[in-house]
Amino acid sequence: MTIRTVAELMTVDPLCVTRDASLKDAHDLMRSKNVRHIPVIDEKGELVGMLTQKIMIAKVMGLMAQFGATALERKEKQQLITDLMATDFAAVTPEQSLKDVAGFFVTNRHGCMPVVDENNKLKGILTSSDFVRLAAELLEKTN
Repeated sequence: MTIRTVAELMTVDPLCVTRDASLKDAHDLMRSKNVRHIPVIDEKGELVGMLTQKIMIAKVMGLMAQFGATALERKEKQQLITDLMATDFAAVTPEQSLKDVAGFFVTNRHGCMPVVDENNKLKGILTSSDFVRLAAELLEKTN
């Protein structure tokens, strides 16, 4: 079977947080589930932002430098995710060609892209790791 569309490779129902989540909520989720990207959704399930590990680490390091490690948990709880999340990002649809999306990943050096439907409802997430897994499977088949 040949994988041709985003829907065939994406992670369905990815871990996400709502926009009322705190940095602490997202930090705990990233750490416990070992994920690097968390979509942020509203109460209708529509995508409103993306939180990346890079953004989160920068904020955590800044809080530690400013307030010290002992105050980190308290400061993380006070920091809303909406103040940190990226809102300027590209999203893809389940029907899009993997060939086109792969080119975008290479050109723009993104680690992930949220997958949304025509109503901007989150359907999944496509990561660079998904492409690496696909490449490994294809290489295994050639041996």
